[in-house]
Amino acid sequence: MSILRPTAGALLALALASPAAAQDLSASLAEDMPELMELYRDLHAHPELSFEETETAAKLARRMKALGFEVTEKVGRTGVVSVMKNGAGPTVLLRADMDGLPVVEQTGLPYASKETATPASGVTTGVMHACGHDTHMAGFIGAAQLLAERKDQWQGTLVMVLQPAEEVGLGALAMLEDGLYQRFPKPDYAIAFHDAAAPAPAGTIGFTPGYALANVDSVDITVKGVGGHGAYPQTTRDPIVLASAIVMKLQTIVSRESSPLDPAVITVGSFHSGAKHNIISDEAKLQLTVRSYSDESRNLLLEGIKRVARGEAIAAGLPDELMPVVTVEDPYTPSTYNDPDFAKQVAAGFTQRFGEERVQEWPAVMGGEDFSQFRRAAPDDVKSLIFWISGTPAGMLTALKEEGKPLPSLHSPFWAPDAEKVVATGAQALASAALDLMPRKGG
Repeated sequence: MSILRPTAGALLALALASPAAAQDLSASLAEDMPELMELYRDLHAHPELSFEETETAAKLARRMKALGFEVTEKVGRTGVVSVMKNGAGPTVLLRADMDGLPVVEQTGLPYASKETATPASGVTTGVMHACGHDTHMAGFIGAAQLLAERKDQWQGTLVMVLQPAEEVGLGALAMLEDGLYQRFPKPDYAIAFHDAAAPAPAGTIGFTPGYALANVDSVDITVKGVGGHGAYPQTTRDPIVLASAIVMKLQTIVSRESSPLDPAVITVGSFHSGAKHNIISDEAKLQLTVRSYSDESRNLLLEGIKRVARGEAIAAGLPDELMPVVTVEDPYTPSTYNDPDFAKQVAAGFTQRFGEERVQEWPAVMGGEDFSQFRRAAPDDVKSLIFWISGTPAGMLTALKEEGKPLPSLHSPFWAPDAEKVVATGAQALASAALDLMPRKGG
């Protein structure tokens, strides 16, 4: 997934001192951190691809069982659901994603992944936690330990979800379709965090009220034509020329049909046609990624793509039987919407525990996250929030500030977050949010 980058340069100078409100959790977590970092290094060294997280799920399920949770495995193929009931009260869902990426690691870490796998593409590749899901899982286990130790401080039901296949946008939906909200307590609140390759000190929390991440659509366009010899183009209907016209015209959907105040992206990521210099192919293939926030904006973009492809083909003189074929991949990843009042409520709790310097409101991005599905499945019942934790090491921040050296992004083979600060902050943030949402009556 893509990550958001706060714009305020002042973030670079933030301190990480925690106020007294967080010390009760900090003291306990300090004792747990050596074990959590050992877990993190193990997860980092042994990543698994989407829907293949069998070993990862099994080792984390064992830990959750040892903490006293009721654990169900293989939910949505490889997902794990852990439930702890602790009297009458709200139901809070905490989520972490488990899958790695088909990336050959180049961080140079002593525990760097040497795993390989063959994804759906059929090409054997290295596998790496290049998106930081290993920090999410370690922080998740840290939060579970803190909450299990503090059952006398909260009241309600805790549902902790280890989700597969976030990287392909299918894991949350798979768990929901496998009865997540029917087989287990439906949450009143759903919370998750994601590490960030952001220009902010590691351990800084960022939150975004409202739309935080985008609808993600993958669109394929097959442009048809009449092939022939490159020396006699008049005998052909060149699909490359037509596809080129489509690519250029697509950009006007965003620039001239979508409101400038409504963010939208149409990117052509792949253009393929032909195999030889002097042969005009009879087909060209385009692959697009399309990003939006609202359902209305998404519909405008997708319908516009279909209209432009057909219109350019008509202008090129193609008959009906040679009209372009536009295919929108289904299912898609819906936009992530953080309930504004809920986001500010949780952020206020973070500020009380971590201090104002460590909690910042950050702008939305056009990346995607299928955490959105947990709210979308029951929008009238579930309030949700995904927040960010910067994992950018101090050395990278110094190089950015003094030399202008760009930060490696998530999904980069060089992304190596300051895992200890991400894990510690994530564990405390998840646990403290749950404690604030499930106060013990009379406590």
